[in-house]
Amino acid sequence: MQEYKRIDISRDDVLPLAERMKKEGRFLVMIHGMINKEGQPDVSWDYAVDPVVESYHVVGETSFPSIGAVYAEAATWPERELNELFGFSFEGLDTSKRLFLPEDMLETQGRGQIMVTPLKELVEKNVGEVNP
Repeated sequence: MQEYKRIDISRDDVLPLAERMKKEGRFLVMIHGMINKEGQPDVSWDYAVDPVVESYHVVGETSFPSIGAVYAEAATWPERELNELFGFSFEGLDTSKRLFLPEDMLETQGRGQIMVTPLKELVEKNVGEVNP
């Protein structure tokens, strides 16, 4: 198991850090987001810096620069997930289409609240829509 090293940064450090890591040939492992124990947003950009994973955290912010131009889909997919599930924004990220959730989810269920519908209900609803 790789060692994990946490490093706190500011939102202004996100893009220059990504550019430096890419130039050094470092892989973007993942972008994570959560609400921490203090109720603050906590977003991390994890990079493979052998033999450790360096995890750069921005706490208390909800808007960040996108690093999609640096790491392509490795960055844009998790950025879109965090936008869709938490409402975090990434400047320059195309969010014109949803990844997973219904287009009207935010209006009907609220941001970040995923309502689980039993499979039987989904099948009944979809069969009814296909065969009116």
